[in-house]
Amino acid sequence: MRANPTSETQDTRPAATARAGAPRDVKAVLAKRAHALGFEIVRVTRPDAIPLSGERLKTFLAEGRHGSMDWMETTVDRRADPNSLWPDARSVVMLAMSYAPETDPMEALAEPLNGVVSAYAKRRDYHDVMKGKLKELASYLAQQTDKPVKVFVDTAPLMEKPLAEAAGIGWQGKHTNLVSRHGGSWFFLGAILSAAEIAPDEPERNHCGTCSRCLDVCPTKAFPAPFQLDARRCIAYLTIEHKGHIAEEFRAAIGNRVYGCDDCLAVCPWNKYARETREVRLAQLDELDNPLLSELLALDDAAFRERFRGTPVKRTGRDRVVRNGLIAAGNSKDASLLPHVTPLLADPSPLVRAMAVWAFRRLASADEIAATRSRHLARETDGDVRSEWTSGRDA
Repeated sequence: MRANPTSETQDTRPAATARAGAPRDVKAVLAKRAHALGFEIVRVTRPDAIPLSGERLKTFLAEGRHGSMDWMETTVDRRADPNSLWPDARSVVMLAMSYAPETDPMEALAEPLNGVVSAYAKRRDYHDVMKGKLKELASYLAQQTDKPVKVFVDTAPLMEKPLAEAAGIGWQGKHTNLVSRHGGSWFFLGAILSAAEIAPDEPERNHCGTCSRCLDVCPTKAFPAPFQLDARRCIAYLTIEHKGHIAEEFRAAIGNRVYGCDDCLAVCPWNKYARETREVRLAQLDELDNPLLSELLALDDAAFRERFRGTPVKRTGRDRVVRNGLIAAGNSKDASLLPHVTPLLADPSPLVRAMAVWAFRRLASADEIAATRSRHLARETDGDVRSEWTSGRDA
């Protein structure tokens, strides 16, 4: 459900002739095969089923609420219409796969010496897991219909959430994420475009009612209004997508979150229907289960790549994740982390050094700060890092 700027599609052509005796009810047979592959929900819609989504996206972009995600602007016209990606598409098969966490993700916010990782990222990269299954299912669909297909795994300019709503998988809640009566908030989406005419399912209607839990819980007030998101204030965006320094106004609210934020998802009452994933390759990995901040801050680039190999965390990169870990360390109020923060005052990355200064000034004594500040300022050339040293506030 989190779009990336790279494209991962597959054009799967059917065999010269369809398999003899292909079943008439393609949807029923496809659903059975999809469930066997680990997908919880399978629904179908038309490529032209989301006529309003393109204008809504343009409004979002015009207001600058996408932050630095410039790739959304460059693909806006293609996102508005699946047929702009593939004119031959006649049907869109939308599929959902669960990643429901075993425990409440918000419980870890009370453990300040651990860095909280978003539930979706505590496992192997879902793109890698789902892509193979979608390709297998798409090949089967092409065989049954004698029509070509294309596969999308949340990585191409396709508006999966509006399409999933149109297909009846769920609805976009007040937090703008998809919610399902059958799976709550915890699932990944995949799509198969087919040149075959497949009967569409009914769209899902909104079932949020008067509930506003997702809006009320947001630590940074990232929702200007129900059903609207300002990514520039969203902790998930700030800790994952944002490549620069994180503004001071958001640092305390980030708490100990080092990769993403699940708060608005976790409080949704529809999660009572969520079921744990049946896909073993999406099982939670121990090394990603909210690692100790002391371990996270000790990672150089090679160690970071090794620890997070094959997971969503790796693509964000060591410097940004350590930046986030330093904000969490500063918020911990635990001076035992000082020996892990201090070496990073001289890190090669200005992004890391700046947040190391912020964390150091929140954890160290006044005498330690005074002695260390003059020594580092004497050789610091980066303006942002110098500003962290000279801002005039010490915790």
